[in-house]
Amino acid sequence: MSYLALARKWRPKTFADVAGQGHVVRALENALSSGRLHHAFLFTGTRGIGKTTIARIFVKALNCEQGVSATPCGQCGSCIAIDAGRFVDFLEVDAASTTGIENMREILENAQYTPASGRFKVYLIDEVHMLSKSAFNGLLKTLEEPPPHMKFLLATTDPQKIPATVLSRCLQFNLKRLPQAGIVERLTSICESEGVSAEAGALQRLARAAAGSVRDALSLLDQALAFGNGAVRDREVAEMLGSLDRQRLTSLLEALVQGDAPGLMNQVRQLDELVPDYEDVLAGLASLLQQIAVIQLAGADAVEGDEDKELLMRLSAQMPAETVQLMYQIAVLGRRDLYLAPDPRTGFEMTLLRVLAFDQLESPAAAVTVSTAAVRPPGAKAPAPLQKSPQVRASGGVNGGEISDWPAFVATLELDAAARQLAANCALAAQSPTELRLSIESRNAHLLTESLKVRVTAAVQSALGDGRKLDFSLDKAVSDTAAARQARSEDEQQRKAREAIAADSNVQAMGELFGAEVVAGSVRPSPAASSGKPGNKK
Repeated sequence: MSYLALARKWRPKTFADVAGQGHVVRALENALSSGRLHHAFLFTGTRGIGKTTIARIFVKALNCEQGVSATPCGQCGSCIAIDAGRFVDFLEVDAASTTGIENMREILENAQYTPASGRFKVYLIDEVHMLSKSAFNGLLKTLEEPPPHMKFLLATTDPQKIPATVLSRCLQFNLKRLPQAGIVERLTSICESEGVSAEAGALQRLARAAAGSVRDALSLLDQALAFGNGAVRDREVAEMLGSLDRQRLTSLLEALVQGDAPGLMNQVRQLDELVPDYEDVLAGLASLLQQIAVIQLAGADAVEGDEDKELLMRLSAQMPAETVQLMYQIAVLGRRDLYLAPDPRTGFEMTLLRVLAFDQLESPAAAVTVSTAAVRPPGAKAPAPLQKSPQVRASGGVNGGEISDWPAFVATLELDAAARQLAANCALAAQSPTELRLSIESRNAHLLTESLKVRVTAAVQSALGDGRKLDFSLDKAVSDTAAARQARSEDEQQRKAREAIAADSNVQAMGELFGAEVVAGSVRPSPAASSGKPGNKK
């Protein structure tokens, strides 16, 4: 017996078998149960998510010998013939090869005849967006005045290319990509039914590669079974896909975070032995950085189904939010420009080195150490590494261990941008030797993520030299915050700048001679004015 591909063997036969498209299935089932059947349906979405599968089930529901129903029997002659692709009143048309008006005219002429054996004559036109303009015009005429026995099912991956006149005559259903967890669940169920030994990591890898397409996932599973001689193992699937071990990506990211250039180059040399697709490697790094950014701003619970969540949480605590954003941008732009490099590895290395170079701009001591090593004569001993002078923490806002001025105290804290935003929008409601109670307006509730609260707490404890607990609560109105004080200061500086411009003799002279006016909103305090130093207003 010939082998039947898994994508065909496990193709859903009923609406109940369709996964991840409940919004479409429900609408079709209600239409079938109530008898409110439109003459034209359009199914849109990416490849392999069930457009033609749902269409075929719908054809069975219309022509089942047991009657029109949302649950066709699957056993009658009509259902069996439709599943086998030999039902005479069901015609599947591939618009990619049948694009012209002559083909469409012949098809539509046959549509006028009543069904030979079924209840309805049904045409399924796949990739309908590829029809020519004249073919669309021919189809439009039939859609405007369809025979009562005729149903049109249209499917496309690119609905934007379908004329609006055709779209307006169809009920449109947008099918969704399946989430990775849903594809893993489907693959696990099929492997169990087939008696296949499959490692969880391998199925995760296959689901990730399928990118939301169940059909692609089943095709990849077939390929993995052939590659693994009937078993699905993570190492072999990684080799088959040419994908990287997740650990290599996280190791590269850790080396970047630590600023370890020699270690990073050593990892690149090892990576090159696997002949990877460096564009995919940069995409993987960008994906990790995106997950770290989500953890920093929305909390760990916002990242779903990631096997490295603990590692990502640790890295998110080590990296300032602005550094994550910068690294993500460099990785994305490096991937875009990879083809411009002399070769992919060179472009990949320069992307990683660019991350380190930008990071060292913020670390003068590191830059001095590198430049010193570069000019050291051969054989000379390396100088002792530069030691940063111990910083004397400012005592602003603290008096005798108690916080007397919360906004001034916030200015002394060592915080990244995201955590500083939370601290700056809080007000000190109460304090004791063991606890600080901070209040924040309800409109800023999105800042109260676990990650940000942990980082603010750590900075406050470090500044005060004790282990006081921070308790955050929401309030309707909070006034004495660092953000409010900064806003008042900026408003005052803006007012002074406007007054200085208005009093300027040159500005007054231009107004009198030429009728010139100062454009509202164009006046900004100079940096010198903002810092309290003398300087000109802009």
